[in-house]
Amino acid sequence: MKVAIVGVGRVGATLAFLLVERGIVDELVLVDADARVAEGEALDLVHAQAFTHHRTNVSAGSVEETAGSDIIVLACSAPWRGEYKSRFELGRANMGIFRELVPVLAERSPGAKMLVISNPADVMTYHTLRLSGFGWERVFGTGTLIDSARFRMLLSRALGIHPDDVRAYILGEHGETQFPEFSLAVVGGTRIVDDAGTRALFRETTRAGFEVVERKGHTSYAISMAAALVIEAIALDTRRTMPLSVLVDGYLGVRDVCLSLPVVVGRSGIVRVLYPELSGEEAAAFRRCAEVVRAGIDETLGGGG
Repeated sequence: MKVAIVGVGRVGATLAFLLVERGIVDELVLVDADARVAEGEALDLVHAQAFTHHRTNVSAGSVEETAGSDIIVLACSAPWRGEYKSRFELGRANMGIFRELVPVLAERSPGAKMLVISNPADVMTYHTLRLSGFGWERVFGTGTLIDSARFRMLLSRALGIHPDDVRAYILGEHGETQFPEFSLAVVGGTRIVDDAGTRALFRETTRAGFEVVERKGHTSYAISMAAALVIEAIALDTRRTMPLSVLVDGYLGVRDVCLSLPVVVGRSGIVRVLYPELSGEEAAAFRRCAEVVRAGIDETLGGGG
């Protein structure tokens, strides 16, 4: 299993470490606009393998060295600028990067799966799908996987139950319009009640990423763990179910946008999309997510960075 990580900043580097430490993949190629950074990270990871039980062939290279990858992780991004008033402005800048990279990456690895981490996540997942020419089952974003994990962690603390045993998703946009799927949220077969307490936990979830950024300047560990889970599901064909940003084409009348829904992940990528029966309020929230993301797609198409 060959994985290429394009963009070796804090998230890309942390993800690379996780893959090496866990021995999930056979070959790992690191690509960055700053080649020396990629080379340094690769060398450090080679040294780290003196302490692991697995051997991963780690190297740094250009886009050409990604050829034949089974999974390509897009963690590359333009820097956030203080004058930005919307995350979609970052998306316009990232479009310049993606227009240059994605078609070439797809050409070098025509059988690859592409996992998008770069923000705005749903918008960039959509653009990656179109720029690559790949089928929807092979292009997906981390989406609300990280938000759902944060929500489950907060619920688990409140309930005194391990987060793995909490079945609750955040769906829709990885952004301000995301919503909790309370209508089907359960633990041990018991419904998780939609009340003031759980709503407060959801609001805390939506602020969680900002809280981290305010204190340390970035997020890295949790999102990298989320991406590693997706890669592990593909590499080991575990058929894990998780919410990822995928192309939506007809569910609840929504078409031609990428939003997070529960999906089954395996060797071929998205094995199956699950379409939950949402409440009327949740369905309306999903459609609102679609409107916002569609506007973001149209806005980012207007610029190239």
